[in-house]
Amino acid sequence: MSGIWGWFGGGGSQRTNNAPKNAILGLRAQLDMLQKREAHLMNQINEQDAIARKNVSTNKNAAKTALKRKKANEHALEQTLGQISTLEQQINAIESANINRETLKAMEKASDAMKQIHGKLTVEKVDETMEKLREQNALSDEIVEAMNSVAVGNQPDEEELLEELEQMQQEQLDEQMTKTGTVPVSDAVHKLPAAANGPLKGKAVEEDDEEEELRKLQAEMAM
Repeated sequence: MSGIWGWFGGGGSQRTNNAPKNAILGLRAQLDMLQKREAHLMNQINEQDAIARKNVSTNKNAAKTALKRKKANEHALEQTLGQISTLEQQINAIESANINRETLKAMEKASDAMKQIHGKLTVEKVDETMEKLREQNALSDEIVEAMNSVAVGNQPDEEELLEELEQMQQEQLDEQMTKTGTVPVSDAVHKLPAAANGPLKGKAVEEDDEEEELRKLQAEMAM
């Protein structure tokens, strides 16, 4: 099945995604082998060095042969260390490239998400919406101002308030005088008995009649 998908390109994407992983795995396996070779060569170098030191006085040929082997192993070790360094650099480069690719994918997904969030939102639509909000806020302020102006116009007149206050003060004064037994002068006149006012009115009527009779008498004498 994998071969069929490969022919039609179906498995290409999966192989592309696994390529960095497979490359790193292969490089690490080779690096592990080289590190083992490094340890082996170090042991060989130490061993040949020990043989040369042991035979330097008693068997110069053996010591010389050991030194040659030591030099060969040192040369091989130098090559191995170079290969190890190269592999480590390759592994780091692939890992960095893979991280960059995954980071780019994450950024692309974030960009797609932002596009979906914004949808058809544009700067013009935002400006239009903000302008509508400003208009509605201005309308709200005008409504509040109009309502406040109506409330001020319906307030009672200052003179009416003063008149009502004077009336309340007079009522309190009358109530205090009633409690103390003293009747206000304005009320005393209205509360006088009708009999007390009667004689005064009768006397005034009599004086008017007398004056009328005098005027008639003067008129008759003039004739």
